[in-house]
Amino acid sequence: MIRGILLASAGAIALTSAALAAEPLAVPPPPPYVPLPWTGFYVGLNAGYEWSNSVTVGSTGYPIVSDPTGAYEAALVGVGTATLPVKTDGFLGGGQVGYNFEFPNHTVASLEGDIQGVAGASSSVTGGSFIPVPAFGDSYTTALAASHRLDFFGTLRGRYGYLFTPTLLVYGTGGLAFGGISTKSGFVANETLFGYPSVFGSSSLSTTDVGWSVGGGLEWMFMPHLSLKVEYLYYSLTKETSSFGYLTQNVAGAAFASALTHFTIRPQGSVVRVGINYLFTFDQPPPIIAKY
Repeated sequence: MIRGILLASAGAIALTSAALAAEPLAVPPPPPYVPLPWTGFYVGLNAGYEWSNSVTVGSTGYPIVSDPTGAYEAALVGVGTATLPVKTDGFLGGGQVGYNFEFPNHTVASLEGDIQGVAGASSSVTGGSFIPVPAFGDSYTTALAASHRLDFFGTLRGRYGYLFTPTLLVYGTGGLAFGGISTKSGFVANETLFGYPSVFGSSSLSTTDVGWSVGGGLEWMFMPHLSLKVEYLYYSLTKETSSFGYLTQNVAGAAFASALTHFTIRPQGSVVRVGINYLFTFDQPPPIIAKY
């Protein structure tokens, strides 16, 4: 009897195993995607300081009308050729908007745009020179002046960084830069031997200039949806040129010698700023990360 019971049980187990083998096991669905804490749009405000690096207003003279000896023409080329350093510095403030995407490997990629007004970022310089006319024992004494101002500044940049902790992002950044600049320059030259009338020229330029920027920073998410950042940027805008027109030495009401002049400037400088961002993320607990 016991033998019969054992044989019956073995048969039932065999039939059950065969049935299970014939029916495939159900695969559980993958867990739903959950955005990581840094992923989302953000907006914020910033304030900081801007200063320029070795910006110069340089002018160049070109001969146009030559006196019989060419001596005064050469002197006017010298009058119209000069370099004046202008250094701007001032406070800036504005806002930024961007989007973060956090990857599972603890990195964050972002696209950010910002614009700031600049207060007090202007500089004026003056100088003088002595230009001889050796063929006639004559000379010019010159006075020159230049001013430069940065009115506003903005960027459109990519950011890429690493999360040293779940709340501390270290990043590098780079991209487009633009700014509103206003530059003026002028010359006055007095001939000393014959009492010829003064030679003078002036020019101004006001435009929105573009270029590039690069830098880096730290951002700390000190509470859900809110972060503080500190950032450094170096920027370089494209070279701009503006013509003075002609520096002309008149004698008896007629042009005796003349030179064409223009000035050039390439704005470049540095920005240090702090900012606060509000991050529009999905409400969720942060992921559990064993090790950073």
